[in-house]
Amino acid sequence: MKSLKITTLVAAAAVTISAISLPAFAADRVYKLKMAETWSANFPIFGDAPRNMARMAEEMSNGRLKITIDSSNKHKAPFGVFDMVRSGQYDLGHSASYYWKGKVPNTLYFTTMPFGMITPEQYGWFYEGDGMKLMEKVYQPFGLLSFPGGNTGNQMGGWFQKEINSLDDLKGLKMRIPGFAGEVLAKLGAKPTNIASGELYTALERRTIDALEWVGPSLDLRMGFHKIAPYYYTGWHEPATELQFLVNQRTWKKLPDDLREILRVSMKLAAYDMYTQSYHESGVNWATMASEYPNIQVKTFPKEVLAAMKKANQELLAEKSAADPVAKEIIESQAAYMKTARVWTNISDRAYLESVDSLAE
Repeated sequence: MKSLKITTLVAAAAVTISAISLPAFAADRVYKLKMAETWSANFPIFGDAPRNMARMAEEMSNGRLKITIDSSNKHKAPFGVFDMVRSGQYDLGHSASYYWKGKVPNTLYFTTMPFGMITPEQYGWFYEGDGMKLMEKVYQPFGLLSFPGGNTGNQMGGWFQKEINSLDDLKGLKMRIPGFAGEVLAKLGAKPTNIASGELYTALERRTIDALEWVGPSLDLRMGFHKIAPYYYTGWHEPATELQFLVNQRTWKKLPDDLREILRVSMKLAAYDMYTQSYHESGVNWATMASEYPNIQVKTFPKEVLAAMKKANQELLAEKSAADPVAKEIIESQAAYMKTARVWTNISDRAYLESVDSLAE
């Protein structure tokens, strides 16, 4: 938090100095932007990211950039953010890129991929690799810009009312699971669906669905899923789930250069701040879960099931690559970056953890 304040102050100082050279009318003009978010009002962590971004943007611009946020409770379209920002009804949006795969299939790769990159690797791909360039290539034809909007870290594999012991247990399973992972499970005989966050508990309680994945202990416990689904599986499908800030290109072009940079920096800081918040809350809530909810049964999918999931994932990637040259470019870029970055992940983080764990009594 201290480093964030220092960064904000430095950025604010730089913007103030640059503003001195601007014409008086430009330096004084206030730009009022509207943002639509997929989340309901006061939704923790996910909803904190856009509000932190808006606060920082206003502070760093000395009040010249004001952003108001409408939650799904107000605009009534949690999965309509893409269209609302594209049409100009809203200037900005906060959501998740893989929600738009039905409209623009290649958007799903920018949230997370099964068996893919973990968060540091993914951020490296976005900012140092080809991630941002490829994301612009996908969104530009729709009059939109997309920026990383906050990462949950590695997500849990979900809450299940029945234990998964074999591939047969996936057949006919009705599960809330979005993105590419839903396609993987469908290939194995499950029936994936996507449901807005505010409807998840009711759907699981009423057996409209048999299982769901949401995030992890940072958010799952407060949703109450443990009360109606005792089996909590570790992850495979979302090793680094990045939300997104959507920006209408017409809005972006109307902003002066300094406010564009302030908006860019505010989004980047808010995204990383969400990652640290989510990581912290997961650690705290995991300890709470162990002490207060001992009946939760933490499970890992059987190797047979994981192997089938990975095989299905590889087959689907091959199909997408063969059918769409842009998908092929994204898939190959992610695979190449992960191959390089994973060597360092293994020799640094993995080796360190294994070394330390070997000393445990």
